[in-house]
Amino acid sequence: MTMCGYSSFSAGTRDTASFPARLVYSSPGIPGDRIDSRIGQERFMPSLSYQEWSTNRATALDEIENAHAAVGGTARGRRYATRQINQAYAVLLASQFQGFYRDLHSESVDHLLSAISPSPALRPLLPAELTRGRQLDRGNAQPASLAADFSRFGIRFWQDVDRHDPRNVTRRVHLGLLNGWRNAIAHQDFDPAQLGGTTTLHLGRVRQWRNSLLTTGALV
Repeated sequence: MTMCGYSSFSAGTRDTASFPARLVYSSPGIPGDRIDSRIGQERFMPSLSYQEWSTNRATALDEIENAHAAVGGTARGRRYATRQINQAYAVLLASQFQGFYRDLHSESVDHLLSAISPSPALRPLLPAELTRGRQLDRGNAQPASLAADFSRFGIRFWQDVDRHDPRNVTRRVHLGLLNGWRNAIAHQDFDPAQLGGTTTLHLGRVRQWRNSLLTTGALV
């Protein structure tokens, strides 16, 4: 399953027209056409939401990386400051990833409307129904919420994601840990049993999560 470099859906008999989350481009801003096909392998323009994730959202995350690097010295005050930056980094990463997938869901709705061309009477109603009660509008982009929101398009989200790349099983664990830390930080309630066995968040772990989510965003 390729969710950001989108190809036509291969599971079952569903095709591009019935699977809006695979946004296929032949030229910028034109959804629905392949840009290349050779020997059974296709290359596609990434979705606009993924472009935003890998550029502007990545820049925002880089800024907090730079803030961490700017805190110099080895004194206790530095250790406390970097701990706060690590926590802020985790919260920002979780929020940017949520924003990315919320944008991707909305983009998928737009692509579906373009593919099925509903009547003028139905056009304003379908987006409202497809986004009604959307979990990404009010909660973290955790594994369960992603599966629930994208199931509206007939997608078996994690089954397809894991089948596409078995390493996504580990990336899903990282996403769960990230959101666990996000909630712990927001509520100042640190339970090591829910946080990977520790109450100290190190920069290396946040970077690991970011790398996992960047890869997941590109390959899902």
